Amino acid sequence: MDFVTRRSKLTIAVMLILTVVMVVGAGGIAEPANSELGEDSLEQEKLDYINANYGVGTEEVTPVQVYVRNTDGNVLSKESILASLQFQQDVLGDEAVAEIANTQTPVFDVSNRVAVRVAGDQTADLETQIAALEAADEATVRATVQQVLSQESQALELLPRTYETGTATAEARTMVFVLEGTPEDAFAVTGPVADAQQVIYDQNQAQTTDEYFMLSGPAAQEINSRAVSDTLTLIGPIALLLILVALTFAYRDIADILVGMFGVVVTLIWMFGLIGWLNVPFGQAAIIAPVLLIGLSIDYGLHVFMRYREERAPDEPVRPPMRRALAGVAVALVLVTVTTALGFLSNLTNPLSDIRSLAVATALGVIAALVVFLTLVPAVKVEIDGLLERFGRNRRRPSIGASKGRVRSFLTLGVSAAQRSAIAVVVVALLLTGAGVMAFGALDTSMGDQPEQPPAWQQNLPEPFAIQEYDFLDNWVYVQENFQRSGPGVSPAQILVEGDLTDAEAVAAMEQAEQQFVSSDVAFQRTDGSVSTQTPLSVMRSVAADDTDFRATFEAADTDGNGVPDQNIRELYDALFAAAPADASQVLERQNGEYLSARLVLPATQDADFTRIADAVRDSADIVNSAPGVVATATGQDVIIQVQIDVLTENILQTLVIALGVIFLLLSVFYRLKEGSASLGALTVLPIGMVITWVFGAMLLLDVPLTLFTALLMSLAIGLGTDYTIHISERFAQELDGTDSASEALETAVAGTGGALLGSTVTTVAAFATLSLSTFPALQQLGMLVAVALLSSFVMAVFVLPSLLTLWVRYGGRPTSPATTSVPSSPEADPQSDGGYDQPSDTGQR
Repeated sequence: MDFVTRRSKLTIAVMLILTVVMVVGAGGIAEPANSELGEDSLEQEKLDYINANYGVGTEEVTPVQVYVRNTDGNVLSKESILASLQFQQDVLGDEAVAEIANTQTPVFDVSNRVAVRVAGDQTADLETQIAALEAADEATVRATVQQVLSQESQALELLPRTYETGTATAEARTMVFVLEGTPEDAFAVTGPVADAQQVIYDQNQAQTTDEYFMLSGPAAQEINSRAVSDTLTLIGPIALLLILVALTFAYRDIADILVGMFGVVVTLIWMFGLIGWLNVPFGQAAIIAPVLLIGLSIDYGLHVFMRYREERAPDEPVRPPMRRALAGVAVALVLVTVTTALGFLSNLTNPLSDIRSLAVATALGVIAALVVFLTLVPAVKVEIDGLLERFGRNRRRPSIGASKGRVRSFLTLGVSAAQRSAIAVVVVALLLTGAGVMAFGALDTSMGDQPEQPPAWQQNLPEPFAIQEYDFLDNWVYVQENFQRSGPGVSPAQILVEGDLTDAEAVAAMEQAEQQFVSSDVAFQRTDGSVSTQTPLSVMRSVAADDTDFRATFEAADTDGNGVPDQNIRELYDALFAAAPADASQVLERQNGEYLSARLVLPATQDADFTRIADAVRDSADIVNSAPGVVATATGQDVIIQVQIDVLTENILQTLVIALGVIFLLLSVFYRLKEGSASLGALTVLPIGMVITWVFGAMLLLDVPLTLFTALLMSLAIGLGTDYTIHISERFAQELDGTDSASEALETAVAGTGGALLGSTVTTVAAFATLSLSTFPALQQLGMLVAVALLSSFVMAVFVLPSLLTLWVRYGGRPTSPATTSVPSSPEADPQSDGGYDQPSDTGQR
């Protein structure tokens, strides 16, 4: 610390050189890896089994859905189908698509199914399909459409719920381009799949016969980019204004504001530089890291500057008080840095690579903030103050709360409450904590929401602040309400049944499970009431309708005529494979004449919550499990998501336990060595756990679900809670060393350090509160919960922790004289106080 103040110019030079090095490192930030959440679950294992044994292959391709819509026309007409084939020809003719298009099925579309039948050749290439369709008349095309959609269930899955079975008319359909890769590649912003999606997207814009649109690739990137840009344009100036107002309140000095913000910028550069040099992936979740770091950096600056103001005597030069200030806050800042970093690094146990990246990025950022605000910022501060004072400018400013006034009276309310009844304060805090624990079990779970259309008042703002409606969102809602998930690379809700499939009770149970799902409110039901399930029984009924020989075998196996075979099940399966091997292999696994498993595909509507879908599929699987000799496992995309959320919920608790446990041990050991009392460290950690539960309670009251996004706030709550309580406890311990009065020590600690905490809280809350204006529900929720976490941490540190420290002293946490075991309500009013802004005081001198 002495070097920083005595050799301030050298310190600045070295730090600026290192900052340039960090700028270079920031240019090499690595892309994130794919998330692995839920990979090791039983449900994922069974889904992989289905992919491997039923020829589904969802893990081997990247599906790109293109939706064709004409609400005033017919997308199954000859003109529309022919236009789609020509669209496919243009897309597949581009080298970027041709290189990675699936060789067996480059496109999955009703148009191709119809065209190959018209051509009379199932292997007809695209050029032959177009020629055959051009030569066919309208009546032939219409009849072929009806035939395809009545016989091919997979083609039927591409049509919306409004399609009437048996007709050749529809207002929309799905066309799926099948690219080599994995489903996750569809979200990549660079690479072969991204290039191919850009080609498809560009061709969409050129279509005139019908409306063509996508919801993935460039379309999703465009909406996200536009929504972020609109949000920043609207809330950026508001957030900046609020931050400047809050900093003006805290500093009341333009030079200090500029120096503090300079430190924030350098800290961000260092964070990105360290991420780049250490090759830490920077994913979507890690975007939160710089936002959090701005708040933490402002907090660090406030503590350094306010302590400096406390320390400086009326006629003292700038360097000695800065040296004392750094010596006073350094221990607290190091402790805050270590514990905050540990709080975030506890997320390294999280299965999501994005969250692990956030943990490392934030930990590196906090370390960077410590270095910058203990070296560069103090050095710049003393140089600027010294320069200005040489030109006759007075650089002495009061610290918030350090002298008498309304702010100090507010900050010492917790001290007054501790004197009146510390136990009552603690009991109230524990009751709120208990309510927060119960709230955690009642939280809804979600994977996050799409952006919403901006409200009317945002659309009516003057340019450039006006936010226009997003066509993407209208299209997204239409698809959610009208289409089921289908096509290559898509994992629908399904049940894998293993065991003795030839037992009649197993067949009956699968039928009951199917009907259970069909009658649920999540089944994808067309306007005519039909639900297109794909099960052994549904396939057998479909084949029996067209094959008289199989129909006879099927009816013979059904002795009671209820449509469910009850005898000769093995022979019936054999007959099904003989009559329709391709269809049979989609629902039954046969090896060496033995039937090893069955598959029930249950179409679910997209606009149903994944939790409801997962519950419905699991309920159906339970019915199958009630039959002897078989085991049924619910799986599919929605079930896997539910598994992910379950893992996430469990991981949150694990993360909290690990983080709090490590911080508890660290602070206990530190204060045992420094103050001779491990209990002071334990007492400092206790409020952190309380703050977390308060955030849970706020989530329940504000109807904020537990998402991957809001789960990150648990690390934030630990970091902020640690920051606030350590500063108070450490300052209290320092003041206690210099006085015989615990009362005086507590008041000085809360008033002095509490002022910096107040400035930090007001500044950061002001910034995050503006996120409530965002069109992203996730950002709105983040803004609300960060504000709650900050306010909870401030309340806990300034108004509850004094009661805990009072009880700690009173009941022997630190040996003291009887006179030190009570805390007065508040200092007497200062007759010189103006009752408003705090007046300068020299009480901070040592």
